Amino acid sequence: MKKEIYSREHRAYLKKLKLKRALVILVRWFILLAALAVWEILALFKVIDPFITSSPSRVVKTIVSLYREKTLFYNIGVTLAETFTGFAAAVIIGYAVAVALWMSETARAVLEPYIVVLNSLPKIALGPLIIIWIGTGYTAIVFMTVIVSVILCIMNMLAGFMSVDETKLTLMKAMGAGKLTTLTKLVVPASLPAFMNTLKVAVGLSWIGSVMGEYISSKAGLGNLISYGGQVMRLDLVMASTAILCVLAAAMYLIVALIERITVKQY
Repeated sequence: MKKEIYSREHRAYLKKLKLKRALVILVRWFILLAALAVWEILALFKVIDPFITSSPSRVVKTIVSLYREKTLFYNIGVTLAETFTGFAAAVIIGYAVAVALWMSETARAVLEPYIVVLNSLPKIALGPLIIIWIGTGYTAIVFMTVIVSVILCIMNMLAGFMSVDETKLTLMKAMGAGKLTTLTKLVVPASLPAFMNTLKVAVGLSWIGSVMGEYISSKAGLGNLISYGGQVMRLDLVMASTAILCVLAAAMYLIVALIERITVKQY
């Protein structure tokens, strides 16, 4: 006879948990579909001006039109390349700088105020300087994506490193472990949840940075389509590009969340 792994109460609890998750997902989809339906109805009956606000059906028609013109996937590809490159660079640089600051208390004390000040700077104001320093196009947009994301990556990861249990750090020190050993054996594994949170933050900021960069200097990409649509009053194009950005950002976030579920032990 097969031995039961879970008790009846435990199985009932797990079932309740699954039902709750299913309900949350159902409510999320209901809210989204209800909002789209209300938007469409209000535009259809001219309660709101569809020229200014567009509508879901007009957005779909615009996306289909972009597909037929063979510009849809090209512009998506350009923005994706810029976003992924900037995202990866910001995370790698941010992690490396956070490690260096954790390793050196003096460097951390000296540089922490500068990091806070840099984080408070309005990044869009640096746009003209970026064009002068780097030029326009792909490199400038990736650079903009990095500077928007990297400071928060540093701050999040450093906070994760600094939040490691002091008792465990003291134990490692008592056992004769050096800084590098403590980092690799204790701090890095213990700060994995902070790393995953950093990735989540970087996802949103990377999309902001790439679209912001495309606004300033680009000849392609979803940000360029939004900018062009606003200039020529093609607001359907603006809304369609924004909708595509929302879907892509959500997909990227879900990938990070899936990685988190696989790598981080849930307590």
